[in-house]
Amino acid sequence: MSTVQKSIEVNVPVRTAYDQWTQFEDFPKFMEGVEEVQQVSDTRTHWVTSIAGTDREFDAEITEQVPDKRIAWRAVDGPDQGGVVMFEPVGSGATRILVEMDFAPEGVVEKAGDALGVIDRRVQGDLERFKDFIEGRGVETGAWRGEV
Repeated sequence: MSTVQKSIEVNVPVRTAYDQWTQFEDFPKFMEGVEEVQQVSDTRTHWVTSIAGTDREFDAEITEQVPDKRIAWRAVDGPDQGGVVMFEPVGSGATRILVEMDFAPEGVVEKAGDALGVIDRRVQGDLERFKDFIEGRGVETGAWRGEV
């Protein structure tokens, strides 16, 4: 298993950052290689990805969700991965978002990409695009405030 830990500060309140992150169907707007995410239920999402020439479809389950604090998930089929996104207030009106993701690279291409830090850069790039997305809007596109 490999682990990625990345963080970023965004200049919006925790509630805004968290609420936007719960809008999984908007992930393709800022996550490179994510073609589509469908919210199947309160705790299940269906993903379509195309990363480095590898196309995948899989479902993920939200295993823990605490409003304004954290969202944890794990893949239920497809790639062996899971992780957590945590939200922390920073000063007045800003939020630190921390992503911790565990995954098992499959095949030669994914293992080489992992060894070269491609996944680390991809996650950091996704966080930077999320920052641009939410700061550019200033408000979330929606919210789900339920707890899992």
